[in-house]
Amino acid sequence: MVTTLADSPRASRTPDALSVGVIVWLASELMFFAGLFAGWFTLRAENDPWPPHGAELETVTTAIASVILVSSSLVIHQAVVAARKGDRTRAVRWLFLTMLMGAIFLGNLAFEYIEAPFSISSNAYGSIFFLMTGFHGLHVIGGILLMAAIAAVISGRSRTPVERSVHVCAYYWHFVDAVWVAMFVTIYLIQ
Repeated sequence: MVTTLADSPRASRTPDALSVGVIVWLASELMFFAGLFAGWFTLRAENDPWPPHGAELETVTTAIASVILVSSSLVIHQAVVAARKGDRTRAVRWLFLTMLMGAIFLGNLAFEYIEAPFSISSNAYGSIFFLMTGFHGLHVIGGILLMAAIAAVISGRSRTPVERSVHVCAYYWHFVDAVWVAMFVTIYLIQ
């Protein structure tokens, strides 16, 4: 009997190139956000008082939006489970629910920007607040667009492997959620 590379035990342990690429890319994104956090803590150490007087945030509504965003990690996991079973319809439904939850989070962020008693040019606090939350918001938008693209592809006639596409998207979404937890604690709780 001839054993092919695909049949060998080593082939089953070989990591998927796309997954490895996404993980490496997310590591670079982690460094980007680490730079923003470093900026936050540096400005916090150099400015007294921090936050400046009058720079009050909507902590309660943002906490609710944060719970919705973090809960969306559980929802996208259900999309992964459905995709693993080859159920494209359920995977798409879970992706759309995840996108909706991300959109609710973004709606809260937009509301907070409108209601904020400071702007990006008011002071160092305003600058770093809008930079950190703005870049995170852009990552949420990117995740929603990625999910929409994957949902469009897997709901059509494409024979694209469902599990791989949804799983890689979930890596990204979990990363976005984890970064937000760190941001929420830093900006809204620790201050």
